[in-house]
Amino acid sequence: MPHTRLSLPDFAALLVLAVEAREVSNSELKQRHRLSIDGAKRLRLNEMKLVESRRPGRGAYLHVLTDAGWARLAEDLRAGAVPPQTGSSGAMARALLDWLPHYMERSNQSLADVFHPGDDEEGPAGVQDRGEEGDLQSRIRRAYADLAARPGAWVSLTDVRARLADAPRAAVDETLVLMERLPDVNLVPESNQKTLTEEDRAAAVLIGEQHKHLLWIGRP
Repeated sequence: MPHTRLSLPDFAALLVLAVEAREVSNSELKQRHRLSIDGAKRLRLNEMKLVESRRPGRGAYLHVLTDAGWARLAEDLRAGAVPPQTGSSGAMARALLDWLPHYMERSNQSLADVFHPGDDEEGPAGVQDRGEEGDLQSRIRRAYADLAARPGAWVSLTDVRARLADAPRAAVDETLVLMERLPDVNLVPESNQKTLTEEDRAAAVLIGEQHKHLLWIGRP
């Protein structure tokens, strides 16, 4: 089923949460970005499973981009499905948003690699060169090579994630979604769902409204 096109306010909310790359309150969003996620917008994004919101006590709502939200934002950027903007500010936004997916492709980075929390409390670190050590795709390929009983064998994502325990879940998911588009990578659901453990189900990655449990990497 094709996605419903996001409105400009909804798309802006996802993009701002990606830039923050952390749980952030409405008051912070208003102060830092002149944007809030409340009322019908919050309910809509929550129902679409793109944003998770919680309200501790009687305080302000806290929002964070879900794995599905990261994947949807990356998909819309790649497809050019960005809501139209007008004026000079719209022209600048379009130029940057058109550039971003090309940058990710050239640098072999996921959206979560580009936007990730910095070492301090002042927001995202922005675009950084994280080197081979931080290249999740390389780490996933190395984990697969270590785990595969033979070339071309299927490997459980449960085992792969265990090798990447220090990496943010959203970043791993986004990288897997991007890798699945490569000619030498395939992700599939477990055919016998009865054999799945709770850990296996939790380790699955959602791609195209299907939970994928097994990874195959061949020769590029």
